[in-house]
Amino acid sequence: MTVSDNLPRTVVPVGIVDPVQSARAELKAALAAIEIKGNVPRRVEKASKRAIAKGRVFADRNPVAAVAGVVVLAAAVGGVVWGIARIISR
Repeated sequence: MTVSDNLPRTVVPVGIVDPVQSARAELKAALAAIEIKGNVPRRVEKASKRAIAKGRVFADRNPVAAVAGVVVLAAAVGGVVWGIARIISR
């Protein structure tokens, strides 16, 4: 394993003397950063996995509050759906 294997994909390795290799490394890092920032579905998937994991830990620690939270969330979603249906039906 080299030093560059430990670096994130968006970092340009230090010590490149050749300008062509340096430009390639900078371009590769810039494209990786754009891909990471621009890949919204992947970011949403990671965020939802983190939220699910946090929710499970919370439910394990405090099941009564978790059930209350689910009931409140369901009521809020139901209220929004009811409000949209009422607006559409007018």
